[in-house]
Amino acid sequence: MTTYLHKHDLPDDIDFGRAVAIDTETQGLSLIRDKLCLVQLSAGDGNAHIVQMDRDAYDAPNLIALLQNEDITKIFHFGRFDVAIMQRDLGVDTHNIFCTKIASGLVRTYTDRHGLKDLTRELLGVDLSKQQQSSDWAADELTQAQLDYAASDVLYLHQLRTILTARLVREGRLDVAQSCFDFLNTRCRLDLMGWDEIDIFSHRMRRD
Repeated sequence: MTTYLHKHDLPDDIDFGRAVAIDTETQGLSLIRDKLCLVQLSAGDGNAHIVQMDRDAYDAPNLIALLQNEDITKIFHFGRFDVAIMQRDLGVDTHNIFCTKIASGLVRTYTDRHGLKDLTRELLGVDLSKQQQSSDWAADELTQAQLDYAASDVLYLHQLRTILTARLVREGRLDVAQSCFDFLNTRCRLDLMGWDEIDIFSHRMRRD
């Protein structure tokens, strides 16, 4: 595995093929308070590219063009957060999404454990380390441990998509999964507007 660190944007000539795995790192999990620090990407080839964002400008035209490219599938795990934070800080909707957490929820109905660590352990026999999950991602210089952790979050998403897609087809739920993926940009806009904990489809719209 090789991890490439890029400052502020992707290189001009990078090619991720027809599907790219994407994850983000922020200072915390608040869509109001915490800024986007890193965007990690992988073509599924065992290598990872990490973009260390300029948190003052967020000038990343190559990354934005990739997110908007409808011909390339973007594979996330819990894309609801990643897509929202990139909507907010990069000002971009992400097109053509596959979310392994949504897919897992639709087909792994025998469990309520749908975290990335749970998926990779069960479906791939890989035990991911989460030791660096709580880390200072805004640091000017990232440690090798941080880079390795950030990379690990995208290295297995292509394999998970293949397995989960087969299960969605088996269970006859691929269409509903695609509808969920297509709705993610709207779901993220609702989160950013303050409807993150309120079900607007419910008869009684309230915080429980």
